[in-house]
Amino acid sequence: MASVWNDLDLLLDSPSSLTVTSTARGTIKDKAGFKAAEDVLGLQKAIEGLGTTEKTLVDILTGRSNAQRQLICKAYLEKTSRNLVDDLKGDTHGDFEDLLVALVTPPAVYDFQEVMKATKGAGTTEDILTEIFASRSNQQMKALSDAYLAETGRSMIHDLKTEVSGDYGKTILILAEGKRDESKTVDPAKAKADAKALYEAGENKWGTDESKFVDILCTRSVPQLRQTLVEYKALSKKTLQESIEGEMSGNLEDLLVAVVKCVKSVPAYLGERLYKTMKGVGTTESVLTRIMVTRSEIDMLDIRAEYKKLFGCSLYSALKSDTGGDYCDALLKLCGGDD
Repeated sequence: MASVWNDLDLLLDSPSSLTVTSTARGTIKDKAGFKAAEDVLGLQKAIEGLGTTEKTLVDILTGRSNAQRQLICKAYLEKTSRNLVDDLKGDTHGDFEDLLVALVTPPAVYDFQEVMKATKGAGTTEDILTEIFASRSNQQMKALSDAYLAETGRSMIHDLKTEVSGDYGKTILILAEGKRDESKTVDPAKAKADAKALYEAGENKWGTDESKFVDILCTRSVPQLRQTLVEYKALSKKTLQESIEGEMSGNLEDLLVAVVKCVKSVPAYLGERLYKTMKGVGTTESVLTRIMVTRSEIDMLDIRAEYKKLFGCSLYSALKSDTGGDYCDALLKLCGGDD
């Protein structure tokens, strides 16, 4: 698996989901000839009839884009005076319920809810914060901050300061600002200088200067960092990821490794997350739901391709053997096909 993460030369010209949030590589698109009123009727029948018709819920909600689902929610409320989310919660349960509710939630609001889930309650779930803050583009980060403010009346960065601490906390707060440089041009001399600064701050030093890693990895543009990774390998004979893994530990190590992986390829990073969550003892369905829903309109086709490359089997077949029932059917629709 490491070979994909070490293949630096292939990276330099490949597109990045960290900079372009387009829908070109998604599996879920706007449905042609979409009529919200017709979908509301179908959903009503499925929910209000004797026994819920889960197949209808799956077909309608996975067969429409998120923007169209928002129009369905609006039309549903107007027709029934009830919230579709409340009806889905009352009528389905468990992972299937969570998935359907995620599908009808606007993407930025869903990210907000996941961040709240990670920070509220006993202890902070760093795993969720790491995945979200490492893999979102500036544009998505701005939308998340706006949603946070709209839902709570407070600034996300203000709240995060009380939830995360140390170098890990500093890194999350920088990423939360969503201010990564977005220029496309690469300055080769700066890449060499940054690679040298990282080497001096880690491998070549007694004790590690974490702040140098944080500063460079969280603010430079993706093309600039990709060149820096190549220069670092030439200088250190190790990849930057290997150096971070050797020099650091705990949540900070996990976060900086995630940032490096996302600079290389967000789809490969998320594909690996999906694999690990299914391979462990018992599948962590919340991770599956979050990744499959949030990437279905962005880069699911690339996640599928990277998954196959990394693990030798298709994401579709892995989901099929690892999940079951209506939940599985909905995930397979979001996956969009076997490879």
